[in-house]
Amino acid sequence: MINIVLKKLATMALLGLCVSVFAMTDQQRAELEERIKPAGQVCMEGDSSCGSASAASSGGSGKPVEEIYNTYCMACHTTGAAGAPKIGDAAAWEERLGKGIEEVYANAINGINGMPPKGTCMSCSDEEIEATVDYIVENSK
Repeated sequence: MINIVLKKLATMALLGLCVSVFAMTDQQRAELEERIKPAGQVCMEGDSSCGSASAASSGGSGKPVEEIYNTYCMACHTTGAAGAPKIGDAAAWEERLGKGIEEVYANAINGINGMPPKGTCMSCSDEEIEATVDYIVENSK
């Protein structure tokens, strides 16, 4: 008897869920689709259906440099947290560049002092990190 009641309750709950999905407004449906969409997409070189992704803006890699900077670097490099040289501080970057750009790249990739390797962007390639360093340096002259 209890099993029958539980099955009926489960069926009613499932039916209620299905009805509520169909009774969504366009706004609610759009919000739901935004929440469950894939985090990214794979684009093959030469595939024009991928939109206007610019390889130049990412140093020839997948992620745009500004997106990498804004997601992983900005918090420390705009505030100077943990001794990070601020973007736009020419003197701080000149001092680091005195050791050579390859040293700056190596520090960004491997981490240094309070900075973790790749600034925590473990999905970034070394080339993406180097392109992001170039972006920061270019905006610190």
